[in-house]
Amino acid sequence: MGDQIQFIVEKLNQEPFRKNYNLISFDSLEPLQLLQLLSDVLGEIDPKHAVDIREELPEQTAKRMLNLLGILKYKPPGTLSDLSAFRQGLVTGSKTVIHPVLHWLLQRTSELRTRAYLARFLVKLEVPAEFLQDDTVADFNQQYEELMEAFKNLHKENEQLKISGLSTAEIRRDISAMEEEKDQLAKRVERLKKRVETVQNHQRMLEIARQLRLEKEREESLAQQKQEQKSQLFHAEQKLQRAQVQLKEMQHMVADSKPDSLMKKLEEEMNFNSYLVTEKIPREMESKKTSVYFLQKVVAEPAMTQADLTALESERDEVNAEINQLIEKRMIKYEPTDSKFSMYRQQASIISRKKEAKAEELQAAKEEMSSLERQMEQKSSQAHELKGSEVLTEDEFKQYVSKLRSKNTFYKKKRLEIAEITAEFGILQRTEELLRQRHEAIQQQLQATEEKKGISGYSYTQEELERVSAVKSEMDEVKGQTLDNMSEMVKKLNAMVAEKKASLAPVIKELRQLRQNCQ
Repeated sequence: MGDQIQFIVEKLNQEPFRKNYNLISFDSLEPLQLLQLLSDVLGEIDPKHAVDIREELPEQTAKRMLNLLGILKYKPPGTLSDLSAFRQGLVTGSKTVIHPVLHWLLQRTSELRTRAYLARFLVKLEVPAEFLQDDTVADFNQQYEELMEAFKNLHKENEQLKISGLSTAEIRRDISAMEEEKDQLAKRVERLKKRVETVQNHQRMLEIARQLRLEKEREESLAQQKQEQKSQLFHAEQKLQRAQVQLKEMQHMVADSKPDSLMKKLEEEMNFNSYLVTEKIPREMESKKTSVYFLQKVVAEPAMTQADLTALESERDEVNAEINQLIEKRMIKYEPTDSKFSMYRQQASIISRKKEAKAEELQAAKEEMSSLERQMEQKSSQAHELKGSEVLTEDEFKQYVSKLRSKNTFYKKKRLEIAEITAEFGILQRTEELLRQRHEAIQQQLQATEEKKGISGYSYTQEELERVSAVKSEMDEVKGQTLDNMSEMVKKLNAMVAEKKASLAPVIKELRQLRQNCQ
């Protein structure tokens, strides 16, 4: 155990920590300081964990550290019960738990840093099965897995290139080849100069070529400036869009909110800030000042020997015994009024602790909300850069999820119906096959019986007669329908003829009179 602590102190005094600890100062660290030290070491391995543990709850700190230790494949010693004790010790900042973790981390910092870097890209994101029913989500998940495999291959190639460095002989050969090429280029330049000097007005032509080169360089710089200005314009447009979105949100909040709610919100925020300024922060400053005073006092004292440590331990035991005696005396002289006051004091202390915990939770929630807002702005800007669709709001995403769930339910229902129909179709096919086989067997038995009785072909003839009679009945039905149609048509023609006769009767009478007149 002493060698372990000495190794930890040596590593912490080196770069990049530079803590300037000795064995006594390191062993006298409080649980909160030990947890902060462990968080600093984890932050050196993974920069996302370089946080101040005072700004988060103990449960969040323990959960964050346990997640990273799980990614780094740290195996705490012991059985399942020891694992629960390990988690509890990590929450409370126990030395028996944190010292082995620090020793394990400081032994293999570079290896763990590489492992933490790879974990950011290789820890697979689990997508629920109901979301994978959507084609878009499934395509994105497949692209995500393909990119993960590509990253693995590229990382392997990078490591192989780092391991297989060029030898000094190859570098020397490359240098000698480049020097030979330099000499050849110098000779070629000399030949070209001699050839140009024989040409008329070569100075003027050289000047024109130099101006052309300068203009080309200027054109390239102008194109680069144009590209930079385009990118600046694009970023400015994005900033303007974000500002417009924020303005719309603020206008919406102002339009929906009432003066009473705004005043109430401002009062709550003012009360919280005043609590931080008047109670929480001064208390923390006082505790920090006290700890700094004791630390300075410890640093100012000379190095202690084992005899000094023994004397201090004996003095500590005497003081603890005296405190226990005083407590016993106070309990003997206990009075009911004091019990009431102690009960009230206990309730007040519980309420103050709850208040502090809720204030810390509120502050952590605000910080988390601000970080999430920044992440949302970054993601929206990335989506605009990729010319993607607009990011869904919370209500739109809920509607999309509910629609997706309803579609999934409808799909499952239809798939179940299809499965039932398929099963029924299989049963009907099997029934048809059995009936066909039974029919064939009965036909064979009937033919054998007809041959035996000497009336072979009777069943066939009977079937043909039945078929012909059926056809005849169909034809009779068609003929009857045709006759009905014809009688109906004759009735219609007779009615039309009678109608025409009735319409022509006056004309015929007039024609007869005209004929008589004509005669």
